Amino acid sequence: MRIKQLFDLSGKVAIVTGASKGIGESIARGLGEFGATVIVSSRKQAAVEAVANELKKEGINAAAIECNVGHTDQCKNLIDQAAARYGRIDILVNNAGTNPYFGALEQMPMEAYQKTMDVNLRSAIELSNFAHPIMKKNGGGKIIHISSIEGHHASRYMAAYDISKAGLIMLTKNQAVEWAKDNIRVNAICPGYVQTKMTKYFQENEDLNQKFKDKIVMGRMARPDEMAGLAVLLASDASSYMTGESILNDGGLMQAQFI
Repeated sequence: MRIKQLFDLSGKVAIVTGASKGIGESIARGLGEFGATVIVSSRKQAAVEAVANELKKEGINAAAIECNVGHTDQCKNLIDQAAARYGRIDILVNNAGTNPYFGALEQMPMEAYQKTMDVNLRSAIELSNFAHPIMKKNGGGKIIHISSIEGHHASRYMAAYDISKAGLIMLTKNQAVEWAKDNIRVNAICPGYVQTKMTKYFQENEDLNQKFKDKIVMGRMARPDEMAGLAVLLASDASSYMTGESILNDGGLMQAQFI
């Protein structure tokens, strides 16, 4: 049973941002099913309370804390509230993300660029920095950034999003190097084409949807739950020798680029 026990998250406290739906909600559920107390966070209190209540019905210890990660004061409040309530933070999943502009780079409004960077990248830096001393004091922790395959390659009309996700990959590496001494491991998950609200436009366009699927080795989109198992691995001691890695979870989409 020694390997199976490594996945046990009992007694751990996890924060998941952007957890009111999609990948974030699935990761929160996955961590909770393996024993973690899960703090569900997103922009609207009613939305995160609904998810937390559903998790509680499933036997998961869950709480809801509202946080718009685009605002530094709310990021600090999220970490402070979690630490005050539970006395520790063991796992931080920076999942919240946005893509307010889809269009040509030379026409990109700087306001849209800044919002993308604030939500997708700056918040991950700030939340991690706020959580760092708490994790260090308690003997360590795990940070998981949700990046994207878009952080690995260029794509048309998504420059700001691509830049922010590439930044998360390098943030992962730098935090891993600097915080290993504090027993804090940092890794990133890079999802491919997933059935979420962010990809709704592509899903509803039959031609675009089929073009995406044609590029995926497995021939289909991912379900949000297919990101949760990897998050459990990275949050647990089953990955105790892994840090600074950015793991593609894309059904072979990137491999298909070279076929």
